[in-house]
Amino acid sequence: MIISGKEISKKIKEQLKVEVEEIKNKYNRLPKLAVILVGENQASQVYVRNKERGCSYVGMDSLKITHDATFSEEELLNEIKQLNEDETVDGILVQLPLPKHINEDKVLEAIDPSKDVDGFHPENVAKLFLGQRSLVPCTPKGMMVLLDEINYDLTGKEVVVVGRSNIVGKPVALLCLQKNATVTIAHSKTKNLKEVCQRADVLIAAVGRAKMINSDYVKEDAVVLDVGINRDENNKLCGDVDFEDVKDKVYAITPVPGGIGPMTITMLLQNTLEAFYHHQGE
Repeated sequence: MIISGKEISKKIKEQLKVEVEEIKNKYNRLPKLAVILVGENQASQVYVRNKERGCSYVGMDSLKITHDATFSEEELLNEIKQLNEDETVDGILVQLPLPKHINEDKVLEAIDPSKDVDGFHPENVAKLFLGQRSLVPCTPKGMMVLLDEINYDLTGKEVVVVGRSNIVGKPVALLCLQKNATVTIAHSKTKNLKEVCQRADVLIAAVGRAKMINSDYVKEDAVVLDVGINRDENNKLCGDVDFEDVKDKVYAITPVPGGIGPMTITMLLQNTLEAFYHHQGE
């Protein structure tokens, strides 16, 4: 089975559209996402454009703030402070990476945790760790929704996450633990990586190396979620998993593109709605 994040994401966005319309009628205002982009990173510009399109599709307000790469850390922190205090703004997102002279940790900590729709603020990270309600990072959240959509129960299953980033690897491991899975986090220093991966009922590839995981790494009838976005030898988009080699061996797999990617932006919209409700005291 190929898990189409594109189709599932479209279905969720249609539901969000209805919800946003109801919010508009009930509260006489729209949920609003503010996105700050510093510098001219081309990939970041594409991501920000996609986020704007997502907001516009479901009927939310979005505010795009752009600065050139010389914008100072102090100016950025002041801008975040203003957005924290602005009651019409529900979600704040600072597009990463930032220019070298700006401390990313300091910037992420400056965002009001209740408006941190990326789920990167230490307070939200701690709440996720403790299993408390919080804004959850969008990519891991999207993966859990995809598993729900195919009615896959993680209870008692063995999950192997290849990659230990703060954005994907660690949070998705915690989310799987909350669903009663047994979780292993593997990485570049893991011994016998292939054998570790072969145990997985669910294999999550978030390592950032094109087609690194082939059918030798995957057990029969496993579920494979591929977070990687790479370019192959022909400059075509591909994941961390060799899709063609693996697809016939597994129970379900996400393609690249069209798998996890579309879900990330949809979860960002969902987080913005959650933040809106929180600010309404709901």
